[in-house]
Formats: sequence, structure tokens, C-alpha cells
Amino acid sequence: MESRGVAATMTRGTSPPKPRRSNKAIDVHVGSRLRLRRMLLGMSQQKLARTIGLSFQQVQKYECGNNRIGAGRLYDLARALDVPVSFFYEGVIPVPLEPAKSAKDGAGNDATVAAHLGAPIMNRETLELVRAYLRITDPQLRRRVFELAKAIAKL
Repeated sequence: MESRGVAATMTRGTSPPKPRRSNKAIDVHVGSRLRLRRMLLGMSQQKLARTIGLSFQQVQKYECGNNRIGAGRLYDLARALDVPVSFFYEGVIPVPLEPAKSAKDGAGNDATVAAHLGAPIMNRETLELVRAYLRITDPQLRRRVFELAKAIAKL
């Protein structure tokens, strides 16, 4: 009977329990990074969708974090948006596998998700400002604009 090994002992629902954690915050973060990059490039959801063979509705669902992006699709998106796959995970705040009581907003969502959705970087005005800044070709002028913005922000 010993020849059956571990697989034989893992039948009838006796597999080890998987650690519980919510991936919703990660899905929302990856989706928001997708939206950020697409908007920085001035690309529409329709154009991105056509590039990788999806409907624009699917891109919308990815950007909102309603649908999880699989590894292969994330690779396709990274290629279409000319970024490494790691770009989508930049800024993720590590969360323990079994968080103690997580803070919830009024709708019962993780507070980290709610806070991220209101991030100023996702504001259209901010994205337009960044695009305009990136179009400045003179490095000295670009640096001056940068220093000016920092000085104004201190006021």
C-alpha cells in the first residue's frame, strides 16, 4: 500500500487548505496601471482592444479590476503598451497572506482598493499634464518646468 504515495492520501477533499487572501486589490492595481499606461500613450480602449484581439468592453473590465488578467494576456498587454510586465505591479503594497481585520470602506470593499481608485494620477488632467511635459524636447527647459512645478507645490 505504500506505493500509492501522497496522491492517494489527498482524495475526497482532504487537500491542504489554501491560504486565504483577497486578490481584488491586486486586480484593481494592475487594471489601474493598464489604464494609466494606455492613457499616457493617448491610446483608446478600442485601439488597445483591436491590437490584442479583444472587445473594448473586456479592456474596460480589466481596467476596473472586475476581470482578472491572466498571465498570457498580461504579456500581450505589456507588449502592446511597450512596457515590461513588472510595470503593472509597480507600487503594489505587500499584504500578508492572512491579514488581520482589514479596513473596509462603507461599501464593504478593502480600504486599499477605495484609496487607490481616488489616486490623483488617474485624473485625466494629471495625465494630460504628464503627456505635455513629456513632449518638451529641450532637456534644460524640461528641468526648469519640473523645478517650477516643485516650487509651486511648496506654496
